[in-house]
Amino acid sequence: MQNQRQVVDYALRRRALLADVRAGRVGTKDVCDADPYLLRAAKFHGEPGEYPCPVCRKETVTLVSWVFGDELRHVAGSARTQEELTRMEQLFREFNVHVVEVCRLCRWNHLVRSYVLGTGTPRGHSKRTAGQ
Repeated sequence: MQNQRQVVDYALRRRALLADVRAGRVGTKDVCDADPYLLRAAKFHGEPGEYPCPVCRKETVTLVSWVFGDELRHVAGSARTQEELTRMEQLFREFNVHVVEVCRLCRWNHLVRSYVLGTGTPRGHSKRTAGQ
């Protein structure tokens, strides 16, 4: 079970952007620009969303969770499944998760929310002194 902290929801920003697209102030080419790496991550690490793409409405969006944090080292900046996040939550003190919705058909992508996971326990201080 995930203990999400410091949750930020980007629904208002998403809604404003989609209103600009529908009003013609922003072109679909400007918002349907998912990187090939993001599309691959959606295919292999994504979780199916519960709603259709807000731009093309032809395919259900895929949710991709990206992890970031100093403690993660080589894992930082990679996509992870929900099962992996659950395991990581028990292993690391603190890391950030950014959830991006992606349409693999029209390439729409948008940051949906971000939050912090981890044990939350403070790091222990080293007992070594300068003379040791």
